[in-house]
Amino acid sequence: MRLHEHRDHVPSGFTNKGPAPGDTVLKLRIALKQTDITGLQDVLMDVSTPSSAHYGQHLSLEEVNRYVEPKPETIAIVNEWLSANGLTAKTLSPAGDWLGFQTTVSHANELFDTRFDTFVHDASGAESIRTLAYSIPASLKGHLDLVHPTITFTSPQRAVVSSPLKFKPTSRTLTADASAPSCDSTAVTPACLQALYGIPTALATASPNNITVTGYIGQYAQQADLKQFLIKYRSDLLNNTTFVLRTIDNGTNPQNASMAGVEADLDIQYTVGLANGIPVTFLSAGNSYRDGALDGFLDTVNYLLTQPTSVVTTSYGFNEEDISFDLADKLCNAYVALGALGTSVLFASGDGGVTGSQYNPLCINDVPTFPAGCPFITTVGATQNVNPETAAEFSSGGFSNYFAQPDYQKTAVSQYLTKLGTTRNGRFNESGRGFPDVSAAGRNFNIVYKGNTTTVSGTSCSSPTFASIVSLLNDRRIDAGKKPLGFLNPFLYNNTDALNDITSGSNYGCVPIISPGFPAMEGWDPVTGLGTPNFAKLVAAVDLLPN
Repeated sequence: MRLHEHRDHVPSGFTNKGPAPGDTVLKLRIALKQTDITGLQDVLMDVSTPSSAHYGQHLSLEEVNRYVEPKPETIAIVNEWLSANGLTAKTLSPAGDWLGFQTTVSHANELFDTRFDTFVHDASGAESIRTLAYSIPASLKGHLDLVHPTITFTSPQRAVVSSPLKFKPTSRTLTADASAPSCDSTAVTPACLQALYGIPTALATASPNNITVTGYIGQYAQQADLKQFLIKYRSDLLNNTTFVLRTIDNGTNPQNASMAGVEADLDIQYTVGLANGIPVTFLSAGNSYRDGALDGFLDTVNYLLTQPTSVVTTSYGFNEEDISFDLADKLCNAYVALGALGTSVLFASGDGGVTGSQYNPLCINDVPTFPAGCPFITTVGATQNVNPETAAEFSSGGFSNYFAQPDYQKTAVSQYLTKLGTTRNGRFNESGRGFPDVSAAGRNFNIVYKGNTTTVSGTSCSSPTFASIVSLLNDRRIDAGKKPLGFLNPFLYNNTDALNDITSGSNYGCVPIISPGFPAMEGWDPVTGLGTPNFAKLVAAVDLLPN
Protein backbone atom coordinates (compact mmCIF):
# COMPACT_ATOMS: atom_id res chain seq x y z
CA MET A 1 0.00 0.00 0.00
CA ARG A 2 1.19 3.51 -0.81
CA LEU A 3 -0.02 6.73 0.83
CA HIS A 4 -2.06 8.56 -1.81
CA GLU A 5 -3.70 11.66 -0.30
CA HIS A 6 -3.58 13.14 3.20
CA ARG A 7 -4.40 16.14 5.36
CA ASP A 8 -2.20 17.28 8.21
CA HIS A 9 -5.09 18.11 10.55
CA VAL A 10 -8.85 18.34 10.88
CA PRO A 11 -10.01 21.44 8.99
CA SER A 12 -11.17 24.41 11.01
CA GLY A 13 -14.88 24.27 11.77
CA PHE A 14 -15.07 20.47 11.97
CA THR A 15 -14.93 18.14 14.98
CA ASN A 16 -13.98 14.47 14.82
CA LYS A 17 -16.57 12.31 16.65
CA GLY A 18 -14.56 9.13 16.23
CA PRO A 19 -14.76 6.03 14.01
CA ALA A 20 -17.75 5.80 11.70
CA PRO A 21 -19.97 2.73 12.22
CA GLY A 22 -18.51 -0.17 10.24
CA ASP A 23 -21.81 -1.16 8.64
CA THR A 24 -22.54 2.31 7.25
CA VAL A 25 -22.73 2.23 3.45
CA LEU A 26 -20.47 4.66 1.60
CA LYS A 27 -20.99 5.85 -1.96
CA LEU A 28 -17.49 6.25 -3.31
CA ARG A 29 -16.13 7.53 -6.61
CA ILE A 30 -12.76 6.76 -8.12
CA ALA A 31 -11.09 8.83 -10.81
CA LEU A 32 -8.96 7.00 -13.35
CA LYS A 33 -5.86 8.41 -15.01
CA GLN A 34 -6.80 10.10 -18.27
CA THR A 35 -4.94 9.42 -21.51
CA ASP A 36 -3.79 12.96 -22.35
CA ILE A 37 -5.46 15.76 -20.40
CA THR A 38 -2.50 18.08 -21.06
CA GLY A 39 -3.05 17.57 -24.77
CA LEU A 40 -6.71 18.54 -24.36
CA GLN A 41 -5.70 21.69 -22.48
CA ASP A 42 -3.47 22.62 -25.41
CA VAL A 43 -6.33 22.01 -27.85
CA LEU A 44 -8.67 24.17 -25.74
CA MET A 45 -6.25 27.07 -25.82
CA ASP A 46 -5.73 26.61 -29.56
CA VAL A 47 -9.44 26.75 -30.43
CA SER A 48 -10.05 29.61 -27.94
CA THR A 49 -7.23 31.99 -28.90
CA PRO A 50 -8.40 34.54 -31.51
CA SER A 51 -5.04 34.64 -33.31
CA SER A 52 -5.00 30.85 -33.79
CA ALA A 53 -5.77 29.35 -37.19
CA HIS A 54 -7.99 26.87 -35.34
CA TYR A 55 -10.07 29.44 -33.43
CA GLY A 56 -13.67 28.30 -33.02
CA GLN A 57 -13.01 24.77 -34.27
CA HIS A 58 -14.49 23.06 -31.23
CA LEU A 59 -14.26 19.32 -30.78
CA SER A 60 -16.96 16.67 -30.83
CA LEU A 61 -17.60 14.57 -27.72
CA GLU A 62 -15.92 11.61 -29.40
CA GLU A 63 -12.81 13.73 -30.02
CA VAL A 64 -12.80 15.00 -26.43
CA ASN A 65 -13.15 11.45 -25.11
CA ARG A 66 -9.99 10.35 -26.90
CA TYR A 67 -8.04 12.67 -24.59
CA VAL A 68 -10.07 12.00 -21.45
CA GLU A 69 -10.69 8.25 -21.53
CA PRO A 70 -8.30 6.02 -19.54
CA LYS A 71 -5.83 3.82 -21.40
CA PRO A 72 -6.85 0.16 -21.83
CA GLU A 73 -4.21 -1.04 -19.35
CA THR A 74 -5.55 1.38 -16.73
CA ILE A 75 -9.08 0.07 -17.20
CA ALA A 76 -7.87 -3.52 -16.97
CA ILE A 77 -5.80 -3.01 -13.81
CA VAL A 78 -8.54 -1.08 -12.00
CA ASN A 79 -11.25 -3.59 -12.97
CA GLU A 80 -9.06 -6.45 -11.80
CA TRP A 81 -8.63 -4.73 -8.43
CA LEU A 82 -12.36 -4.07 -8.13
CA SER A 83 -13.24 -7.66 -8.98
CA ALA A 84 -10.68 -9.08 -6.56
CA ASN A 85 -12.33 -7.10 -3.78
CA GLY A 86 -15.89 -8.09 -4.64
CA LEU A 87 -16.85 -4.66 -5.97
CA THR A 88 -19.05 -3.78 -8.92
CA ALA A 89 -18.54 -0.27 -10.28
CA LYS A 90 -20.82 1.91 -12.37
CA THR A 91 -19.44 4.23 -15.05
CA LEU A 92 -20.25 7.84 -14.14
CA SER A 93 -18.76 9.81 -17.03
CA PRO A 94 -18.99 9.61 -20.84
CA ALA A 95 -15.28 8.78 -21.18
CA GLY A 96 -15.26 6.22 -18.37
CA ASP A 97 -12.72 8.15 -16.29
CA TRP A 98 -15.04 8.24 -13.25
CA LEU A 99 -16.42 5.07 -11.64
CA GLY A 100 -18.74 4.74 -8.66
CA PHE A 101 -19.40 1.92 -6.22
CA GLN A 102 -20.88 1.26 -2.80
CA THR A 103 -19.24 -0.48 0.11
CA THR A 104 -19.32 -0.45 3.90
CA VAL A 105 -17.09 1.68 6.08
CA SER A 106 -15.30 -1.40 7.41
CA HIS A 107 -14.58 -2.65 3.89
CA ALA A 108 -13.41 0.80 2.78
CA ASN A 109 -11.06 0.92 5.77
CA GLU A 110 -9.46 -2.31 4.55
CA LEU A 111 -9.40 -1.31 0.89
CA PHE A 112 -7.57 1.95 1.55
CA ASP A 113 -5.62 1.13 4.73
CA THR A 114 -7.34 3.92 6.61
CA ARG A 115 -9.98 4.78 9.18
CA PHE A 116 -13.10 6.62 8.14
CA ASP A 117 -14.38 8.82 10.97
CA THR A 118 -17.55 10.82 11.50
CA PHE A 119 -16.97 14.56 11.43
CA VAL A 120 -19.42 17.22 12.56
CA HIS A 121 -19.59 20.63 10.98
CA ASP A 122 -19.68 22.80 14.09
CA ALA A 123 -21.86 25.62 12.75
CA SER A 124 -24.57 23.51 11.11
CA GLY A 125 -24.35 20.19 12.97
CA ALA A 126 -24.17 18.34 9.65
CA GLU A 127 -22.27 15.06 9.79
CA SER A 128 -20.01 13.59 7.12
CA ILE A 129 -17.78 10.52 6.93
CA ARG A 130 -14.21 11.35 5.95
CA THR A 131 -10.60 10.38 6.58
CA LEU A 132 -7.43 12.42 6.91
CA ALA A 133 -5.32 10.02 4.82
CA TYR A 134 -5.72 6.94 2.67
CA SER A 135 -3.53 4.59 0.67
CA ILE A 136 -3.95 2.58 -2.52
CA PRO A 137 -2.15 -0.56 -3.73
CA ALA A 138 1.17 0.14 -5.43
CA SER A 139 -0.21 -1.55 -8.55
CA LEU A 140 -2.80 1.25 -8.89
CA LYS A 141 -0.27 4.08 -8.77
CA GLY A 142 -0.36 5.92 -12.08
CA HIS A 143 -3.77 4.45 -12.86
CA LEU A 144 -6.06 5.67 -10.06
CA ASP A 145 -5.99 9.46 -9.51
CA LEU A 146 -8.12 9.71 -6.39
CA VAL A 147 -10.91 8.31 -4.22
CA HIS A 148 -13.78 10.61 -3.27
CA PRO A 149 -15.12 11.58 -0.79
CA THR A 150 -12.11 11.06 1.45
CA ILE A 151 -10.00 14.05 2.52
CA THR A 152 -12.21 16.80 1.05
CA PHE A 153 -14.22 18.71 3.67
CA THR A 154 -16.80 21.10 2.30
CA SER A 155 -18.74 23.33 4.64
CA PRO A 156 -22.52 23.14 4.18
CA GLN A 157 -22.79 26.85 4.92
CA ARG A 158 -20.25 27.70 2.25
CA ALA A 159 -21.66 25.56 -0.51
CA VAL A 160 -23.38 28.66 -1.90
CA VAL A 161 -20.84 31.17 -3.12
CA SER A 162 -23.23 34.06 -2.72
CA SER A 163 -25.69 34.53 0.12
CA PRO A 164 -27.89 37.20 -1.43
CA LEU A 165 -30.01 37.69 1.68
CA LYS A 166 -26.92 38.55 3.68
CA PHE A 167 -26.49 41.84 1.84
CA LYS A 168 -29.29 44.31 2.39
CA PRO A 169 -29.28 47.85 1.03
CA THR A 170 -26.81 49.99 2.98
CA SER A 171 -25.59 53.54 2.82
CA ARG A 172 -23.43 52.49 -0.15
CA THR A 173 -26.27 52.15 -2.61
CA LEU A 174 -26.63 52.77 -6.32
CA THR A 175 -26.30 56.35 -7.40
CA ALA A 176 -28.99 57.79 -9.63
CA ASP A 177 -27.63 58.57 -13.10
CA ALA A 178 -29.36 60.32 -15.96
CA SER A 179 -27.76 57.89 -18.41
CA ALA A 180 -29.40 54.99 -16.59
CA PRO A 181 -32.76 56.39 -15.47
CA SER A 182 -34.08 53.01 -14.39
CA CYS A 183 -31.42 52.71 -11.66
CA ASP A 184 -32.71 54.34 -8.49
CA SER A 185 -30.96 54.66 -5.16
CA THR A 186 -31.82 51.21 -3.88
CA ALA A 187 -32.47 48.78 -6.72
CA VAL A 188 -31.11 47.24 -9.91
CA THR A 189 -33.55 45.93 -12.51
CA PRO A 190 -33.13 44.48 -16.02
CA ALA A 191 -33.80 47.94 -17.49
CA CYS A 192 -31.06 49.36 -15.27
CA LEU A 193 -28.54 46.80 -16.55
CA GLN A 194 -29.64 47.33 -20.14
CA ALA A 195 -28.96 51.05 -19.77
CA LEU A 196 -25.73 50.58 -17.84
CA TYR A 197 -24.10 48.10 -20.22
CA GLY A 198 -25.93 48.82 -23.48
CA ILE A 199 -27.69 45.45 -23.50
CA PRO A 200 -30.26 45.28 -26.31
CA THR A 201 -33.92 44.54 -25.71
CA ALA A 202 -34.69 42.98 -29.10
CA LEU A 203 -35.52 39.29 -29.12
CA ALA A 204 -32.75 36.88 -30.04
CA THR A 205 -33.23 35.06 -33.31
CA ALA A 206 -30.48 32.46 -33.73
CA SER A 207 -30.80 28.74 -33.11
CA PRO A 208 -29.43 26.61 -31.58
CA ASN A 209 -28.40 28.77 -28.67
CA ASN A 210 -29.13 28.28 -24.99
CA ILE A 211 -28.00 29.07 -21.48
CA THR A 212 -27.97 26.71 -18.48
CA VAL A 213 -28.41 27.80 -14.87
CA THR A 214 -27.27 25.29 -12.26
CA GLY A 215 -29.03 24.69 -8.95
CA TYR A 216 -27.77 22.80 -5.89
CA ILE A 217 -28.48 22.11 -2.19
CA GLY A 218 -32.25 22.37 -2.43
CA GLN A 219 -32.50 25.68 -4.28
CA TYR A 220 -35.66 25.62 -6.37
CA ALA A 221 -36.64 28.11 -9.09
CA GLN A 222 -40.28 29.16 -9.06
CA GLN A 223 -42.29 29.64 -12.25
CA ALA A 224 -44.75 31.90 -10.43
CA ASP A 225 -41.99 34.16 -9.12
CA LEU A 226 -40.47 34.39 -12.60
CA LYS A 227 -43.81 35.31 -14.14
CA GLN A 228 -44.33 38.13 -11.64
CA PHE A 229 -40.78 39.32 -12.20
CA LEU A 230 -41.25 39.48 -15.98
CA ILE A 231 -44.60 41.24 -15.70
CA LYS A 232 -42.99 43.87 -13.50
CA TYR A 233 -39.60 44.27 -15.17
CA ARG A 234 -39.76 42.77 -18.71
CA SER A 235 -43.35 43.22 -19.81
CA ASP A 236 -42.11 43.38 -23.41
CA LEU A 237 -41.34 39.65 -23.32
CA LEU A 238 -44.04 37.11 -24.11
CA ASN A 239 -46.23 36.23 -21.14
CA ASN A 240 -45.33 32.54 -21.39
CA THR A 241 -41.54 33.11 -21.38
CA THR A 242 -40.11 30.61 -18.91
CA PHE A 243 -37.35 28.05 -18.40
CA VAL A 244 -36.96 24.34 -19.09
CA LEU A 245 -36.29 22.03 -16.14
CA ARG A 246 -33.67 19.29 -16.27
CA THR A 247 -32.57 17.21 -13.27
CA ILE A 248 -29.64 15.04 -12.22
CA ASP A 249 -28.90 12.98 -9.10
CA ASN A 250 -32.62 12.66 -8.29
CA GLY A 251 -33.02 16.42 -8.37
CA THR A 252 -36.42 18.07 -8.24
CA ASN A 253 -37.91 21.55 -8.54
CA PRO A 254 -41.16 21.68 -6.54
CA GLN A 255 -43.42 24.59 -7.40
CA ASN A 256 -44.37 25.62 -3.90
CA ALA A 257 -43.80 29.16 -2.62
CA SER A 258 -42.60 27.84 0.72
CA MET A 259 -39.79 25.94 -1.05
CA ALA A 260 -38.64 28.78 -3.29
CA GLY A 261 -34.88 29.30 -3.37
CA VAL A 262 -33.62 32.87 -3.31
CA GLU A 263 -30.49 31.87 -5.21
CA ALA A 264 -32.41 29.90 -7.82
CA ASP A 265 -34.99 32.67 -8.28
CA LEU A 266 -32.25 35.27 -8.70
CA ASP A 267 -30.26 33.24 -11.23
CA ILE A 268 -33.30 32.34 -13.34
CA GLN A 269 -34.87 35.80 -13.28
CA TYR A 270 -31.71 37.56 -14.47
CA THR A 271 -30.99 35.08 -17.25
CA VAL A 272 -34.54 34.81 -18.58
CA GLY A 273 -34.95 38.55 -17.92
CA LEU A 274 -31.82 39.62 -19.83
CA ALA A 275 -31.27 36.97 -22.50
CA ASN A 276 -34.21 38.19 -24.62
CA GLY A 277 -35.88 34.92 -25.53
CA ILE A 278 -32.81 32.68 -25.64
CA PRO A 279 -33.87 29.30 -24.17
CA VAL A 280 -32.89 28.93 -20.51
CA THR A 281 -32.51 25.57 -18.76
CA PHE A 282 -32.56 25.18 -14.98
CA LEU A 283 -30.45 22.13 -14.12
CA SER A 284 -31.40 20.99 -10.62
CA ALA A 285 -29.01 18.58 -8.89
CA GLY A 286 -30.27 16.40 -6.06
CA ASN A 287 -28.34 15.04 -3.11
CA SER A 288 -27.79 11.44 -4.16
CA TYR A 289 -24.32 11.60 -2.64
CA ARG A 290 -23.15 12.60 0.82
CA ASP A 291 -20.98 15.37 -0.57
CA GLY A 292 -23.91 17.39 -1.85
CA ALA A 293 -23.03 20.24 -4.16
CA LEU A 294 -19.50 19.10 -4.99
CA ASP A 295 -20.73 15.78 -6.35
CA GLY A 296 -23.37 17.79 -8.17
CA PHE A 297 -20.60 19.80 -9.84
CA LEU A 298 -19.04 16.61 -11.18
CA ASP A 299 -22.34 15.25 -12.41
CA THR A 300 -23.27 18.59 -13.98
CA VAL A 301 -20.21 18.39 -16.20
CA ASN A 302 -20.96 14.78 -17.14
CA TYR A 303 -24.52 15.77 -18.04
CA LEU A 304 -23.49 18.79 -20.10
CA LEU A 305 -20.93 16.76 -22.03
CA THR A 306 -23.79 14.74 -23.50
CA GLN A 307 -26.41 17.53 -23.45
CA PRO A 308 -24.39 20.51 -24.71
CA THR A 309 -25.16 24.10 -23.81
CA SER A 310 -23.68 27.30 -25.20
CA VAL A 311 -23.32 28.99 -21.79
CA VAL A 312 -23.52 27.70 -18.22
CA THR A 313 -23.56 29.94 -15.14
CA THR A 314 -23.04 28.78 -11.55
CA SER A 315 -23.39 30.80 -8.36
CA TYR A 316 -22.01 28.18 -5.98
CA GLY A 317 -18.54 27.20 -4.85
CA PHE A 318 -16.15 26.46 -2.00
CA ASN A 319 -13.00 27.57 -0.29
CA GLU A 320 -10.10 26.13 -2.26
CA GLU A 321 -8.33 24.82 0.83
CA ASP A 322 -11.32 22.64 1.76
CA ILE A 323 -10.90 20.52 -1.36
CA SER A 324 -7.98 18.20 -2.03
CA PHE A 325 -5.69 19.36 -4.80
CA ASP A 326 -6.23 16.15 -6.77
CA LEU A 327 -10.00 16.58 -6.71
CA ALA A 328 -9.83 20.28 -7.59
CA ASP A 329 -7.49 19.50 -10.48
CA LYS A 330 -9.79 16.75 -11.72
CA LEU A 331 -12.85 19.01 -11.67
CA CYS A 332 -10.94 21.88 -13.27
CA ASN A 333 -9.95 19.56 -16.12
CA ALA A 334 -13.59 18.60 -16.53
CA TYR A 335 -14.23 22.24 -17.46
CA VAL A 336 -11.47 21.87 -20.06
CA ALA A 337 -13.61 19.19 -21.71
CA LEU A 338 -16.69 21.44 -21.66
CA GLY A 339 -14.74 24.34 -23.12
CA ALA A 340 -13.33 22.14 -25.88
CA LEU A 341 -16.93 21.34 -26.89
CA GLY A 342 -17.66 25.06 -27.21
CA THR A 343 -19.32 25.83 -23.86
CA SER A 344 -18.65 29.11 -22.04
CA VAL A 345 -18.36 28.21 -18.34
CA LEU A 346 -18.95 31.08 -15.88
CA PHE A 347 -18.74 31.03 -12.08
CA ALA A 348 -19.43 33.65 -9.42
CA SER A 349 -16.18 34.46 -7.61
CA GLY A 350 -17.64 34.47 -4.08
CA ASP A 351 -18.70 36.99 -1.45
CA GLY A 352 -15.84 37.03 1.06
CA GLY A 353 -13.31 39.41 -0.46
CA VAL A 354 -9.92 37.79 0.10
CA THR A 355 -11.28 35.76 3.05
CA GLY A 356 -13.00 32.98 1.08
CA SER A 357 -16.39 32.25 -0.36
CA GLN A 358 -18.09 33.98 2.57
CA TYR A 359 -16.73 36.79 4.73
CA ASN A 360 -14.42 35.54 7.48
CA PRO A 361 -12.32 38.39 8.95
CA LEU A 362 -10.40 36.02 11.24
CA CYS A 363 -8.27 34.58 8.45
CA ILE A 364 -4.54 35.37 8.47
CA ASN A 365 -3.58 34.76 4.83
CA ASP A 366 -5.84 35.02 1.79
CA VAL A 367 -8.31 32.19 1.17
CA PRO A 368 -8.88 31.59 -2.58
CA THR A 369 -12.21 30.20 -3.73
CA PHE A 370 -12.90 27.23 -6.01
CA PRO A 371 -13.74 26.72 -8.85
CA ALA A 372 -13.01 30.46 -9.21
CA GLY A 373 -9.27 29.76 -9.33
CA CYS A 374 -9.52 27.20 -12.14
CA PRO A 375 -7.79 28.73 -15.20
CA PHE A 376 -10.23 27.13 -17.65
CA ILE A 377 -13.38 28.96 -16.57
CA THR A 378 -14.46 32.61 -16.58
CA THR A 379 -14.85 33.94 -13.05
CA VAL A 380 -17.15 36.90 -12.41
CA GLY A 381 -16.69 39.43 -9.59
CA ALA A 382 -19.03 42.23 -8.53
CA THR A 383 -19.32 46.00 -8.69
CA GLN A 384 -21.65 48.50 -7.06
CA ASN A 385 -22.86 52.04 -7.82
CA VAL A 386 -23.56 53.45 -11.26
CA ASN A 387 -21.75 56.74 -11.70
CA PRO A 388 -19.07 55.59 -11.49
CA GLU A 389 -19.10 51.82 -10.93
CA THR A 390 -16.80 50.81 -8.08
CA ALA A 391 -15.57 47.49 -6.75
CA ALA A 392 -18.00 45.75 -4.39
CA GLU A 393 -16.23 45.07 -1.11
CA PHE A 394 -17.65 41.54 -0.91
CA SER A 395 -16.31 40.57 -4.37
CA SER A 396 -14.04 37.57 -3.81
CA GLY A 397 -10.75 37.81 -5.62
CA GLY A 398 -7.13 36.92 -5.32
CA PHE A 399 -4.73 34.19 -6.41
CA SER A 400 -5.05 30.43 -6.40
CA ASN A 401 -2.74 28.31 -4.29
CA TYR A 402 -3.45 25.28 -6.50
CA PHE A 403 -3.31 26.54 -10.08
CA ALA A 404 -0.50 28.38 -11.83
CA GLN A 405 -1.02 31.65 -13.65
CA PRO A 406 -2.09 30.92 -17.25
CA ASP A 407 -0.28 32.59 -20.13
CA TYR A 408 -3.34 34.56 -21.24
CA GLN A 409 -3.30 36.69 -18.07
CA LYS A 410 0.39 36.93 -17.18
CA THR A 411 0.92 40.40 -18.63
CA ALA A 412 -2.23 41.84 -17.04
CA VAL A 413 -1.45 40.32 -13.62
CA SER A 414 2.20 41.36 -13.75
CA GLN A 415 1.18 44.96 -14.38
CA TYR A 416 -1.15 44.89 -11.40
CA LEU A 417 1.42 43.38 -9.05
CA THR A 418 3.97 46.00 -10.09
CA LYS A 419 1.54 48.78 -9.20
CA LEU A 420 0.52 47.03 -5.96
CA GLY A 421 4.12 46.89 -4.76
CA THR A 422 4.76 45.39 -1.33
CA THR A 423 1.37 46.34 0.13
CA ARG A 424 0.21 42.77 0.75
CA ASN A 425 3.43 40.78 0.52
CA GLY A 426 3.35 37.28 1.98
CA ARG A 427 -0.44 37.02 2.15
CA PHE A 428 -1.09 35.54 -1.29
CA ASN A 429 0.51 33.40 -4.00
CA GLU A 430 1.88 35.87 -6.58
CA SER A 431 2.44 33.11 -9.15
CA GLY A 432 -1.09 31.71 -8.83
CA ARG A 433 -3.98 32.07 -11.25
CA GLY A 434 -5.56 35.45 -10.59
CA PHE A 435 -9.33 35.87 -10.34
CA PRO A 436 -11.91 37.15 -11.15
CA ASP A 437 -11.60 37.65 -14.90
CA VAL A 438 -14.47 40.11 -15.32
CA SER A 439 -17.24 41.63 -13.23
CA ALA A 440 -20.75 43.02 -13.39
CA ALA A 441 -23.15 44.81 -11.05
CA GLY A 442 -23.80 42.81 -7.90
CA ARG A 443 -25.51 44.95 -5.28
CA ASN A 444 -29.20 45.61 -4.68
CA PHE A 445 -30.85 43.49 -7.38
CA ASN A 446 -34.64 43.44 -7.31
CA ILE A 447 -36.08 39.93 -7.54
CA VAL A 448 -39.43 38.32 -6.83
CA TYR A 449 -39.08 35.75 -4.05
CA LYS A 450 -42.02 33.84 -2.60
CA GLY A 451 -44.33 36.24 -4.39
CA ASN A 452 -42.78 39.39 -2.93
CA THR A 453 -40.24 41.85 -4.28
CA THR A 454 -36.98 41.83 -2.32
CA THR A 455 -33.47 43.15 -2.82
CA VAL A 456 -30.42 40.87 -2.87
CA SER A 457 -26.71 41.26 -3.49
CA GLY A 458 -23.67 39.13 -4.22
CA THR A 459 -21.53 37.87 -7.07
CA SER A 460 -24.42 35.51 -7.77
CA CYS A 461 -26.10 38.57 -9.27
CA SER A 462 -23.06 39.23 -11.45
CA SER A 463 -22.49 35.80 -13.01
CA PRO A 464 -25.97 35.33 -14.57
CA THR A 465 -25.82 38.93 -15.79
CA PHE A 466 -22.53 38.42 -17.61
CA ALA A 467 -23.63 34.98 -18.83
CA SER A 468 -26.74 36.50 -20.40
CA ILE A 469 -24.58 39.00 -22.28
CA VAL A 470 -22.39 36.17 -23.57
CA SER A 471 -25.49 34.34 -24.79
CA LEU A 472 -26.56 37.47 -26.70
CA LEU A 473 -23.11 37.68 -28.29
CA ASN A 474 -23.49 34.03 -29.28
CA ASP A 475 -26.83 34.87 -30.84
CA ARG A 476 -25.07 37.32 -33.12
CA ARG A 477 -22.33 34.84 -34.04
CA ILE A 478 -24.70 31.95 -34.70
CA ASP A 479 -26.91 34.21 -36.79
CA ALA A 480 -23.83 34.95 -38.92
CA GLY A 481 -23.13 31.24 -39.39
CA LYS A 482 -20.32 31.12 -36.83
CA LYS A 483 -19.73 28.99 -33.73
CA PRO A 484 -20.49 30.00 -30.11
CA LEU A 485 -17.67 31.76 -28.29
CA GLY A 486 -16.76 28.80 -26.06
CA PHE A 487 -13.95 29.38 -23.54
CA LEU A 488 -13.87 33.16 -23.17
CA ASN A 489 -10.69 34.14 -21.39
CA PRO A 490 -8.16 34.33 -24.24
CA PHE A 491 -10.64 36.52 -26.14
CA LEU A 492 -11.37 38.73 -23.12
CA TYR A 493 -7.73 39.31 -22.16
CA ASN A 494 -7.02 40.16 -25.81
CA ASN A 495 -9.88 42.70 -25.93
CA THR A 496 -9.65 44.61 -22.68
CA ASP A 497 -10.90 47.79 -24.37
CA ALA A 498 -14.30 46.11 -24.77
CA LEU A 499 -14.79 46.21 -20.99
CA ASN A 500 -15.40 49.11 -18.61
CA ASP A 501 -12.30 49.36 -16.44
CA ILE A 502 -13.13 49.71 -12.73
CA THR A 503 -10.47 51.69 -10.88
CA SER A 504 -11.90 52.47 -7.44
CA GLY A 505 -12.91 50.49 -4.37
CA SER A 506 -11.43 47.36 -2.81
CA ASN A 507 -12.54 44.05 -1.37
CA TYR A 508 -12.69 42.78 2.21
CA GLY A 509 -9.41 41.76 3.83
CA CYS A 510 -8.43 39.40 6.63
CA VAL A 511 -8.61 41.49 9.81
CA PRO A 512 -9.00 44.64 7.67
CA ILE A 513 -6.86 46.93 9.84
CA ILE A 514 -3.90 44.56 9.67
CA SER A 515 -4.44 43.16 6.18
CA PRO A 516 -6.65 45.13 3.79
CA GLY A 517 -8.01 43.51 0.67
CA PHE A 518 -6.94 44.22 -2.89
CA PRO A 519 -7.60 47.68 -4.35
CA ALA A 520 -9.13 48.06 -7.78
CA MET A 521 -6.73 49.73 -10.21
CA GLU A 522 -6.39 50.60 -13.86
CA GLY A 523 -6.30 47.37 -15.85
CA TRP A 524 -6.95 43.93 -14.40
CA ASP A 525 -7.31 43.62 -10.64
CA PRO A 526 -8.28 40.77 -8.25
CA VAL A 527 -11.58 42.43 -7.32
CA THR A 528 -13.25 43.31 -10.62
CA GLY A 529 -11.00 41.53 -13.11
CA LEU A 530 -10.78 43.28 -16.48
CA GLY A 531 -13.98 45.20 -15.77
CA THR A 532 -17.67 45.19 -16.65
CA PRO A 533 -19.25 44.58 -20.08
CA ASN A 534 -19.68 47.23 -22.74
CA PHE A 535 -22.04 45.49 -25.11
CA ALA A 536 -21.39 47.66 -28.17
CA LYS A 537 -17.61 47.25 -27.87
CA LEU A 538 -17.93 43.52 -27.22
CA VAL A 539 -20.06 43.16 -30.34
CA ALA A 540 -17.43 45.01 -32.38
CA ALA A 541 -14.69 42.72 -31.03
CA VAL A 542 -16.76 39.57 -31.55
CA ASP A 543 -17.59 40.56 -35.13
CA LEU A 544 -13.86 40.56 -35.93
CA LEU A 545 -13.42 36.96 -34.75
CA PRO A 546 -13.06 34.23 -37.38
CA ASN A 547 -15.18 31.09 -37.66
